[in-house]
Amino acid sequence: MLQVGGAVPTTELELIAQSSLATRIVLAVLAVFSAVSWFLIFAKMWQFRRVRRAADAFFRAVAHADRLDEAKQAVASLPASPYARLFREGMHFFSEIRPGGLRRAPGRPEALTPTQLEALRMVLDSQVDAEHDQLGRFVPWLATFGSVSPLLGLLGTVLGVMDAFIGIATSGAGNIAAVAPGVAEALVTTVAGLAVAIPAVIAFNIFTARQNFVAAELEGFARELIVTLAREGHL
Repeated sequence: MLQVGGAVPTTELELIAQSSLATRIVLAVLAVFSAVSWFLIFAKMWQFRRVRRAADAFFRAVAHADRLDEAKQAVASLPASPYARLFREGMHFFSEIRPGGLRRAPGRPEALTPTQLEALRMVLDSQVDAEHDQLGRFVPWLATFGSVSPLLGLLGTVLGVMDAFIGIATSGAGNIAAVAPGVAEALVTTVAGLAVAIPAVIAFNIFTARQNFVAAELEGFARELIVTLAREGHL
């Protein structure tokens, strides 16, 4: 607690240095939240950048292939990515329900049954959902930090104001010079809470949008894969 009649802080650092134990605890927790939040932000930025580069390489490889068997060979040399995993999972399941895969096997039916086709769609949808969940891993923590940090800052502010008024009542001083340092100390936690929450919420919204965009691209590619199988006479 800032002592009434004591040295008046002139900077934010002095204000924090002279703050009460409750304020320091709240600020320490917010500092941990901020560190974890920024770590997640940079980690997810790196992950989504890698996914975008992998997507560009995948679509370039697929675009140069005239048929699915050529696309399969081109994708085989690409590193793992949501797009490559979806394509490989679809082709793997297709080869399981139709021996020979994209090659026509003598004595086998030319088209999949409705049940097999529906199973193929379910496998592709399941892979899209898995990739969507993988891309969104740890992203909800940013929403948690964004919602909890302002409340934690408000808690510190309320505790600081209570502490300031208790000090004023104890000393008997009631002028603005006595009240201002305690109120300023109390507001520090609110500022810290907002400083943690604002970038976390912005990053959460950006990453959620990118996650949904990639999932939509995967869903579109899954439908295109089925259409291509049908066009080449495999369904």
